[in-house]
Amino acid sequence: MSATLDRPLVDDAVVLTVDERPRRRRLGPGPRRRFAGALGPLLLLAAWAIGSWSGFLSPQTLSPPWTVVETAQRLIEEGRLQTNLEMSAKRALLGLVLGVSVGVVLALLAGLSRFGEAVIDGPVQMKRAIPALAIIPLLILWLGIGEEMKVITIALGVFVPIYLQTHAGLRAIESKYVELAQTVDLSRWEFLRRVVIPGTLPHFLLGLRFAVTAAWLALVVVEQVNATSGIGYMMELARQYGQTDVIIVGLVVYGLLGLISDGAVRLLQRKALAWQTTMAG
Repeated sequence: MSATLDRPLVDDAVVLTVDERPRRRRLGPGPRRRFAGALGPLLLLAAWAIGSWSGFLSPQTLSPPWTVVETAQRLIEEGRLQTNLEMSAKRALLGLVLGVSVGVVLALLAGLSRFGEAVIDGPVQMKRAIPALAIIPLLILWLGIGEEMKVITIALGVFVPIYLQTHAGLRAIESKYVELAQTVDLSRWEFLRRVVIPGTLPHFLLGLRFAVTAAWLALVVVEQVNATSGIGYMMELARQYGQTDVIIVGLVVYGLLGLISDGAVRLLQRKALAWQTTMAG
């Protein structure tokens, strides 16, 4: 009897402490952190400031950040930065709207028709392999050096990612939804509204992110070729006089424009695709 009482009621071998319990391995990126996207730029800014303060970076090679801030303030006071920024934003917006419109129309024609795909897809893939800089001489011969050439150059860089992603979204729509639409006898417009648009929206928004970046990249190119206004023109003029501080101001403006526009599209993605559950969420 005593031997029985001396034995533990629960075997020690099967008792697990809290620390010994098996843990699930975290495979995803983890929860979203507020302002985490600012970490990279802040580290870059800190390295730039330390390099300039220590003398590792020569002012002739790269102006210190405090000099760039003073130059930006002077340009704002003179009104040069606002004027050139307004012109650059106008060109980018016009090119973006034109490129997105053309890309969506071509993707619908190619994605909803085998004949349209045979006619359109090949030339678009050829344009995809040709950089915008290679087309500028031909556009100058056709359109001159005015605003039309600059806007069309931006649109040519924008419509390709829109077309590719939207076309891929159309081809990714499952055939059962098309068959169901035929079964319930949906009209062409109802088919577009109820099946095509929801099915291609994630791909289109991804293409829009690429398109916004392409618009700013094309803008940098066209504003440094026979331009008389814009951020790129201001930077090219500064290059001729060796003003690295003005060039850095232009680069920072381009970077901020790209960051803000990409953030706006990402916000639109989260709002429009709130029903999706992904690791990014």
